[in-house]
Amino acid sequence: MVITTPSGTDYNGNIGIEIRGASSQFFAKKSFGVETRDASNADLDVSLLGMPEEEDWVLHGPFSDKSLMRNKLIYDLSREMGMYASRTEFAELTINGSYQGLYVFMEKLKRDDERINISTLNPDENSGEDLTGGYILKIDKINFDIGESYSDLNSFNSAISPPNATQGQTIRFLYEDPEPDEITTEQKIYISDYVTQFETVLSSNTFSDPATGYAAHIDVASFIDFFLLNELSNNVDGYRLSTFMYKDKNEKLKMGPIWDFNLAFGNADYCSGGETNVWAYKFNERCSEDFWLVPFWWERLLEDPAYVAQLKERWTTLRGSVFSEATIEAKIEEYLSAMASAGAIDKNFGKWNILGSYVWPNNYVGISYNDDLGYFREWITNRLIWLDGSIEAL
Repeated sequence: MVITTPSGTDYNGNIGIEIRGASSQFFAKKSFGVETRDASNADLDVSLLGMPEEEDWVLHGPFSDKSLMRNKLIYDLSREMGMYASRTEFAELTINGSYQGLYVFMEKLKRDDERINISTLNPDENSGEDLTGGYILKIDKINFDIGESYSDLNSFNSAISPPNATQGQTIRFLYEDPEPDEITTEQKIYISDYVTQFETVLSSNTFSDPATGYAAHIDVASFIDFFLLNELSNNVDGYRLSTFMYKDKNEKLKMGPIWDFNLAFGNADYCSGGETNVWAYKFNERCSEDFWLVPFWWERLLEDPAYVAQLKERWTTLRGSVFSEATIEAKIEEYLSAMASAGAIDKNFGKWNILGSYVWPNNYVGISYNDDLGYFREWITNRLIWLDGSIEAL
């Protein structure tokens, strides 16, 4: 792989590459996972495009997202509000001489001092303080198409059924780090018991007790920021897919980092994903038969006046800064200028002739890039207005 920038060659070396994604694998424009490697094909930590050194990277190919910027926008907003999200840069990709269009080059979510900054949990750390972290869990799909299934080897069940479940659905927490083939029995027991205890307390009559309730188990501020990012974008996958959480040694459970918002910001035509006037966390009420549902956590937390007061205060702060219309519009203009100056928008849609055509699951189909971008901008404006009133009314 060779990476060039206006100032010269940023990387010229070996890589491993694979197609990545779940539903996005069905798109003609593929996304890729990339590993940087040395001359002997061993993994090699390097700094790419000014990002901290690592070996695992992602080339995200926006396809159904015709604005080309949904993931970049939400990740940038997350980092600016103090919640780590993958660093990103726009890039144009050519593979074996064939132009592939505009991509977003980004960090893969990993345990790392510059990414998810938690302790390494080694196989011999099975008791005492060592056992308390660090863990990364996620709620997500698995690849049924290649014979994978949820099992005790790779995940554990939530103690509480999701609200409005009509098909006996359950929430599964997947072991992300340590991975299923590395995590020990003792570590599985510890982290599953920790989450179960949190859920048990949250569902109890004393859930809001400031000393013994849910706040003793979770980092409330991270839950609020995670909630606001998913609600800002009405992420149709929010809370139920691509949902990461982590726990460090002697620390509480934290939500994040956020991941995979290409169907957010009004870009889904199912389960009210295109609407600006619905709560994303109430997905189960609209699509109770979906296999992947939202845990009961978010509905229950909003029953605590102290949590609601903290959420309102945070929203007010963000609306005067990171979530202001001026800040968001400035970012969109910055992205647009970077892409347009390189001619990347025209070249991308020259390669992928999809403007004016429905690409699953578009809620809106414009006849031009400016149409799709205009829809994106107007959707955000309307969403902010609705959230201002709806959060105030909580």
